[in-house]
Amino acid sequence: MNIKLLCIGKTDDAHLQTLIDTYSKRLQHYIKFSIEIISDIKNSKNLSVQQQKEKEGKLILEKIASQDHLILLDENGKEFNSIGFSQFLQKKMNGGYKTLVLLIGGPYGFSDTIYKRAQGKIALSQMTFSHQMVRLFITEQLYRGFTILKGEPYHHR
Repeated sequence: MNIKLLCIGKTDDAHLQTLIDTYSKRLQHYIKFSIEIISDIKNSKNLSVQQQKEKEGKLILEKIASQDHLILLDENGKEFNSIGFSQFLQKKMNGGYKTLVLLIGGPYGFSDTIYKRAQGKIALSQMTFSHQMVRLFITEQLYRGFTILKGEPYHHR
């Protein structure tokens, strides 16, 4: 299985990007992992929230294959502890999916089209984080999840 983290907009903070790159590199030991960035919508100030979500939704759909298993990172999604998340990853690998796409949306969330296309939603926390921080957190949790599955000492139980 491949895992693709799909995000709207680039990470502006070099320190965060360094940490994201560190965990991305570590993940390659366990699974094929990639991060794909969709450029921010131009002139978004001239668009309503709904228009912006629709435009982002169209760009997102262009990056997702019909057979991809899409999971949204959404504040209303299912929450896991780290061991539960590792079990979630194992179920997805056992499910025979070629590509698991984890999607971080834009500042206003997802369009209805994207919600309908998704196979699930997960939340990292009930707290709100910047989208740039979410990239780091999910990448680190993916790494942690695979170390748990392999019985490696990164996660202290």
